[in-house]
Amino acid sequence: MNSGKSTHPENRQNTPQIPSGIEQRNYRIGMLFLILLVAIFIFLLSILKTITSERHTPSQTTTKVERAFRGSIYSADHYTLSDSQQNYQAVIRGASIRPQKRPLFIKLFSIYSGIPQEEIRQKFFDKEGKAITGNIILSKNLNQKHAMQLKSLAYKLRQLEVFQSIKNRQGFEVLFGLDILAIGEKRRFPKKDLLSPIIGYVGKELEGRYIVPQGRGGLEKHYNKYLSSNQDGLQKGKRDVSGNIIYDQSFTQLKRIDGLDLHLNIPLSLQKRVEVMIDQMKQRLDADEIIVGIMESHTGKLLAYATTKRYNPAKIEQKDIPAMIVHAAENPYEAGSVIKPLSLAIALEHHLITPQTWINTHNGRFQISKKYWITDDEKFPSLTATDIIVHSSNIGISQIAWRLSGKEFREGLQKFGIGRSSGIDLALDYHGKLKSVHLLSNKLHRANSAYGYGMTVTFNQLLKAYSAFNNQGIAVTPHIVDYLQDNQGRHYTLPPKEGNLQAISPRTAKKMHRILKEVVKRGTGVKAQYPGLEIGGKTGTAHIAKNGHYVNEYHSSFYGFANDKEGHDYTLGVLVINAKKWHKYFASQSAVPTFKNLVRILVNQGYLHVDESVVATLHNETPLYSNEEKEENSPAIPPNTPPAQEPMKEPTIDELLKVKKRHYQPPTQKQLLVPKKETKSNISHLFGGVGTPKKKAPSSKPTKPTKSAKEMTPNELFDDLF
Repeated sequence: MNSGKSTHPENRQNTPQIPSGIEQRNYRIGMLFLILLVAIFIFLLSILKTITSERHTPSQTTTKVERAFRGSIYSADHYTLSDSQQNYQAVIRGASIRPQKRPLFIKLFSIYSGIPQEEIRQKFFDKEGKAITGNIILSKNLNQKHAMQLKSLAYKLRQLEVFQSIKNRQGFEVLFGLDILAIGEKRRFPKKDLLSPIIGYVGKELEGRYIVPQGRGGLEKHYNKYLSSNQDGLQKGKRDVSGNIIYDQSFTQLKRIDGLDLHLNIPLSLQKRVEVMIDQMKQRLDADEIIVGIMESHTGKLLAYATTKRYNPAKIEQKDIPAMIVHAAENPYEAGSVIKPLSLAIALEHHLITPQTWINTHNGRFQISKKYWITDDEKFPSLTATDIIVHSSNIGISQIAWRLSGKEFREGLQKFGIGRSSGIDLALDYHGKLKSVHLLSNKLHRANSAYGYGMTVTFNQLLKAYSAFNNQGIAVTPHIVDYLQDNQGRHYTLPPKEGNLQAISPRTAKKMHRILKEVVKRGTGVKAQYPGLEIGGKTGTAHIAKNGHYVNEYHSSFYGFANDKEGHDYTLGVLVINAKKWHKYFASQSAVPTFKNLVRILVNQGYLHVDESVVATLHNETPLYSNEEKEENSPAIPPNTPPAQEPMKEPTIDELLKVKKRHYQPPTQKQLLVPKKETKSNISHLFGGVGTPKKKAPSSKPTKPTKSAKEMTPNELFDDLF
């Protein structure tokens, strides 16, 4: 009989089992415990992240950035020509203004900004007339004064409950107001077109979202690296509850460093008078353009540098594009007879000729090949080297140039600065075109270049070259900027791109100085005479070439010097482009009178001093600032003839511009010489040489103010002109 428990399947069904509810409870407890562990881990991880990462709570420190500005440009008499100011824009959300308060907003914004109400009202609607609910830029051109006023207005508008809350994209209610944001730096040109295009103009570049000006022409471009802002200011420290910096031991500051300022050699009191004068001369001559320069012969400082083609750099229009080029530096041209003194000086320097050497001038017509002839306006069988310059003989100067080799001639011109940049401190300074030694070794080409054809020069190059005749043979580099100045008041100067040149020896320069004085005394430059002053120079009348052919248009020029007995020495240049009045294309009828007017201005402003005993002869002379020209064939008036009535006075620039008059001493005698008429010459198409025959003109001196310009304050000199 078997004993023990039965192992039958039926018996196993009666074995006690763990209830399923207990299993589920244990499972749930386990899962909760696991979730709790995960939550604790995430919590600890979040705390760790919060500790180690930057929190988006109000910082205990604050930072303020102060934008640095581009440097300014000042005249020699301390007037601002170009400077910068911060530019702001005003932004509002259309939907944030209560509709019934919109008229109030527009009226107040107009009062504070100076913008017409209708212009503001139009900005709230699109082209279809629907109200704009998004961002509206009310103005992009607010200065600092208007910006501060509008920030004050924004606070007052909130108090007047002009604004209402609107929902943003996240669905939160947000109250937007009037935002005034600094968006960049704006360049100002307070004197408008004065001294343009020399000052230049600027373009815009983005630094992040901030607009900064960059020089694009003239001085603004040439000195762009030095004018550009150097370092923004920075203030960093703890903040109070209002967000203001606390100036404690933790406060740090980085000073703002603006760009360097430019201080020019040019006084605006002189520059303005020169510009007014050449504008009048342009109308009188019906010329395309007149360019002039006044430079200290020993230093190269430009005291006046002007053109009749000017524009306002702050508001450039399509018509201004041709005027944006500085033609004095960027427009090479065939100069004509003003090259002759350089050709003679080179021959004198090589001791191949003397001022008294006689040259056969073939009665004004000379054949140099089977096909080509050289002609002169005045017919002489022979002339001395001096008279070749005085009477501007193409035949004579050609034969003088033939005594030089092609290499000697070319190197001599280069010593004067021809064929190389003048070194003036402008963005562009073209070197012109000089023939090769190979071509100049040919007599035909050497003759052609000796009187200024077949080669191109710039106004600046000739101004530099002619300074050698008034400065012991040294051709000085013209420069516009006197010095640069930093925030601390320290001065800096930059070396020129091209330095001064020892063009000829002092002995040769002295000979040429005397010869150029003879040109004014009895040659083509007699109209430049000025009693009590030492005047010398050379005329040039050259055909303009277009499409490879010479046309009946002319460059008329006169380069020379004006000195007084007190040591004031100036080199002056005048270039008249395409004077269209009858016979006014001759340099003696256009460039020389303009030169004379420059001298008159220098005397009136005290730069040149004339003895009180020298009597002005202004009675029948054309007024300085007048479009009307006196009749040249007026009868001569014998000297010391008492006037029948009060003598005619020269109108001053103050009278012209309707400002306070200055007192001038009236002339005590009148004198006028009858000028000789000029005739147009027969010119070869190859050489295009145009001489100007000998002419006589009255020698005169403008009346002198009782108080010289150098004794006056800048305000007395210039403020009244504007």
